[in-house]
Amino acid sequence: MNQEELDSLVGDEFDEIIEDDLDGKSEEIDEDIVSDDDELIEDDEIQEDDSVMDETTDEYEDEDEDITPPPADNKNKVVAQLDEVTKESEEKATQILDIMDEIGENVEANVSSVKEILEFLNKQKNLCEKLHDKFPHIKTFENALKEVDEAIQKANDIIERNDMTSGKLFTVMDIMQYQDIHRQKIERVINIMRALIKYMNKLFEGSIEDEKRVQSARHIHGDKDNEVLSDDDIEALLDQFGV
Repeated sequence: MNQEELDSLVGDEFDEIIEDDLDGKSEEIDEDIVSDDDELIEDDEIQEDDSVMDETTDEYEDEDEDITPPPADNKNKVVAQLDEVTKESEEKATQILDIMDEIGENVEANVSSVKEILEFLNKQKNLCEKLHDKFPHIKTFENALKEVDEAIQKANDIIERNDMTSGKLFTVMDIMQYQDIHRQKIERVINIMRALIKYMNKLFEGSIEDEKRVQSARHIHGDKDNEVLSDDDIEALLDQFGV
């Protein structure tokens, strides 16, 4: 006899006892209620509440019946999936940090090149200023001086934007440190789960090997339900759960 059949047998006996007690108590309550109208109203309200609770309980029972555990295959192994998440997360974070380092190096190289160009433009500006002062009526020197000033302004804007980009890169690197903290939290959860698993295995450890145990009875005298699973049905059920 399996555990479900034992639960069904015990449940039926308790149901009969509870029904007898409720029948006796209901007769006493009915006699008391007839003498008092207020108590009748209160009893009606209690019955309504009980009916609502019964409907709610039935809904929860229906929902519970629809919930089935997933098969214990490789796709549903919780700890294995968490280990995979932490491993992939660490690998992707390392790749992101490497790419950010390359971007930072490129930004520094660009700033260095722009500064060299800016140094050349300042020399050209000095030359144009001298020519413009020497020949103030020649428009070419005046236009050249304006163009050099515009080029210098653009170079300074590029340097400023590169500085802002470098600052944002450092900010992103600081944020990426939280990813490592999250990985550590997941690893801590994994360690707790593994410790609980070991504790439960130790708690339910027996002194007799499972191979040497007597097989559970499929049917015991007195059972109301004679429908039992065959060996093929049991094997099919175990295959379904991946056991």
